[in-house]
Amino acid sequence: MIYLESAEYLKDYRLRLTFNTGETGEVDLSDLPALFDAAKPLQKLTEFKKFYLDEWPTLAWPCGFDLAPEMLYERATGKKHNFKEAI
Repeated sequence: MIYLESAEYLKDYRLRLTFNTGETGEVDLSDLPALFDAAKPLQKLTEFKKFYLDEWPTLAWPCGFDLAPEMLYERATGKKHNFKEAI
């Protein structure tokens, strides 16, 4: 199972993510408000910066929006997570 170990704010809508695989990558999440209605509050950068790691752990925001760690892994590393290897 893939999950986040840490998330660091860089600038604008960019974060540096570290996964339990030891891999690290940068993601630009500026498209989230346009992709998901639940992410509309994140149009305000002040709201976007309130991200935290939830109990899974993955990225979440106080507005109730969160992202699957597998999607974040793919965006950050450019690789698909192999579920068969994780089992």
